[in-house]
Formats: sequence, structure tokens, C-alpha cells
Amino acid sequence: MSLELDPDSTAVVVVDMQNGFCHPDGSLYAPGSEEALQPCADLVDDARTAGASVVFTRDVHPPEQFEDNHYYDEFDRWGEHVLEGSWEAELVDGLDPRDDELVVVKHTYDAFHQTELEGWLESHAIDDLIICGTLANVCVLHTAGSAGLRDYRPILLEDAVGYIEEDHREYALEHADWLFGEVQERTDIEFV
Repeated sequence: MSLELDPDSTAVVVVDMQNGFCHPDGSLYAPGSEEALQPCADLVDDARTAGASVVFTRDVHPPEQFEDNHYYDEFDRWGEHVLEGSWEAELVDGLDPRDDELVVVKHTYDAFHQTELEGWLESHAIDDLIICGTLANVCVLHTAGSAGLRDYRPILLEDAVGYIEEDHREYALEHADWLFGEVQERTDIEFV
């Protein structure tokens, strides 16, 4: 069953499709992330053709980001990754933002946390967010949850979301669908 969306009030949010997660040479490479690349690229093409907004996020960490933290330290959990200015922090080839598209540089799992994303969405009268990218149970889930709490309609695309383990993806999608969003297939999205 297709989901019809108004391109004027819809944005595609491509979460963290970066070399560090999607390329086999990346320090946090996950084959599930690489698998999500083509569906994400196809969705971006569809959105551009329809005139919908497109937003890309990049997870970027200054090397010293967690040095003085009391508890929260991503490097302890994941090791150093997507360091500022590195090849890993760049978007993968094939996802090339246009000049009129927003690229959000974020330093946490949530693309709304201390970024310009919410203000940009408000200024473009966006209500619905189609969310794709990686990792399903980390940055995709936290960004989608944050969107729902801000009264955006988060729509996660199950066939355009990367993951480390299939169980992680299933958990994230079930949780989002149950609590704050919707889950669809990419081919069910229709801009009208």
C-alpha cells in the first residue's frame, strides 16, 4: 500500500552514510550499511525529482571530544571513528549533496542535538521526515525518536536502513513503529 506525501512539506533525512560505516575500509564498517546505500540513493533521486527537501547528516568527532566527559564516551564503546577531517567522516561516493541541501554535522547519535536541523526544517515548513541511513538502532533510531518528540512525522524505511546485526535493525524498526513513528518500504513512498 503506497504512502502519499506532499513534497513541499516532506524532507528525506539521510543519516550518516559515511565511509567509516559504509565502506569496507571504515573502522565501523557494517555490510548492512553498505547494502542500504543504493536504496538511499534511489530515494534521494526520487525526492529531488519530486521537489522534496533532502538533508544529509554526518557523524563527526573532534579527537578530544570525550576527554573531559564523566560518563558518555563513544570512543570507549566504539573506538575512535569518523574523526573530524578524516576520510571516514565524509559521505560515501554517490551521495553528493547539492548546494541547496542541508548537511548537518552532528557529534551525538541525535541529529537534532545542538544542530541547526530543527530550525532549518521549520524555515522550510517541513512536517514529514522520511528517514533512511545508518545505523538502525543508533543514529537512525535516536534521530527518529527526537523527530517524533518534536512533532515531526518520522517514517523509517526498512529497506533503506543499515545495521550491524539484523536483530538490531528489527528492534529499531519495531520500537519506532510501536512508539513514535511509522515503518514503510521505500517503494511504497509516493510524492504527490
